[in-house]
Amino acid sequence: MNGDGSNGTMECWNNEMNPSCNTPSLHYCTTPAVILLAEEFHDIAPPVDYSLLPPWLVFVIVFVALSLLGLVVWLIAKRRKPTIPPMLPRQIALEELDRIGRDIEKMSPYQFSIRVSDILRKYVTQQYGLPATRQTSIEFLTALAKASPFSTEEQTLLEDFLGRCDLIKFARYEATTSDSELLLGEAIRFVKGGEVVTVEPEMSRLRST
Repeated sequence: MNGDGSNGTMECWNNEMNPSCNTPSLHYCTTPAVILLAEEFHDIAPPVDYSLLPPWLVFVIVFVALSLLGLVVWLIAKRRKPTIPPMLPRQIALEELDRIGRDIEKMSPYQFSIRVSDILRKYVTQQYGLPATRQTSIEFLTALAKASPFSTEEQTLLEDFLGRCDLIKFARYEATTSDSELLLGEAIRFVKGGEVVTVEPEMSRLRST
């Protein structure tokens, strides 16, 4: 055998048995891209605030939006709600007469006549535009005679009613609860456009004196 070949074989065997024998080593190539990728995994950046509006401005915008929404809802609800028409003077007068009629036993005829007279005069003033509130019965009837919006029966009923009130208030007529009921009935019929009430003989006599 060739001496060179034997030496080569022994050298390889010696290399395998001796760890300190020089062997070829692998070299890894580290590029800048790999380094940058490793840094991104190890150093995580904090979240970025992309909001350009301050918190107080956001609060104001939300508040204004909710206010406008509430206003729109309120307007829609108000529009859908049916409008209650105002009460007519006739309805008001009838309610007031009904209310005072419940206290007819608790009031003297004098006080009752004043209350009923005030209700009736207020009704005529509001219904027909007549200056009845601050007038006496004579002045009131005079105004009706000049420009009366009533029929002959209604005017007669009104004259009779006011005459009864004057007798009770100024002549101190000894009236009773029956007279109060009669006044109330005449006032209700007048407001409703009713018929003339027949004057009682005694009341007619006292009024003519």
